[in-house]
Amino acid sequence: MPSATTLAEPRPTVADFHRVNRGGGLFSESISQWIGAAFALVAQRLGLRPTALTLTNLVLGLGASVAVVALADDVAAGSVPAWLVGLVALVGWQVAYALDCADGQLARVTGQGSAAGARVDVLCDVAAQIALVAALSATAVAQRPSTPVWLVAVFAGTWMVNLVTSVMQAGPNAASMVTSTSFPVRVVKLVRDYGAVIFLAGLVLVFAPALAFWVVVAFTVVNGGFLLASIAFSARASLR
Repeated sequence: MPSATTLAEPRPTVADFHRVNRGGGLFSESISQWIGAAFALVAQRLGLRPTALTLTNLVLGLGASVAVVALADDVAAGSVPAWLVGLVALVGWQVAYALDCADGQLARVTGQGSAAGARVDVLCDVAAQIALVAALSATAVAQRPSTPVWLVAVFAGTWMVNLVTSVMQAGPNAASMVTSTSFPVRVVKLVRDYGAVIFLAGLVLVFAPALAFWVVVAFTVVNGGFLLASIAFSARASLR
């Protein structure tokens, strides 16, 4: 008769969790998804459900962004060290995103995925990204009071293009404008890699918060341009 040890299934490893990741870009796959895999492994050992990681991601992401918003004026005035607030944002956003990577990995490896869990994941992503946009906008306005209101509005609106297109890519009618997976192309695509974007945003807040205005400008152009290109690409395909 086989022993209990023989019958027991082998425990998943960090590599097993990483193997089922859903990508996200060069930075995310090389760093965030691996950290997420480690978090997923710990969660699996502790018997946690994927939604527990999702909600922890939300709390950390919101907490870091709220701190940036609350202290934006003090940082601009020089009464609070910019590097300290920036470091809280940099670490908080990265850990939150790694947990966002981890919840899906944990669900897929342990078979705990559900439609409700997927909805919670998307809704928490929306909430966390709204808070992130508010943090960057508040910093830009505090550092440069002449920042136009319309720019902040367009920045906030176009920021959600990444999230919307990511959700659309998961459907049966997904299509990519650039199918190449060559290294140079993946480097260019870092401008739309969420892990890389929040890493850059965190570094700006740590070392040069005055550049937050230009971060807002840059990503308004990038995301707005991607939205227009996506509309043109999809329209062309539908008219064939």
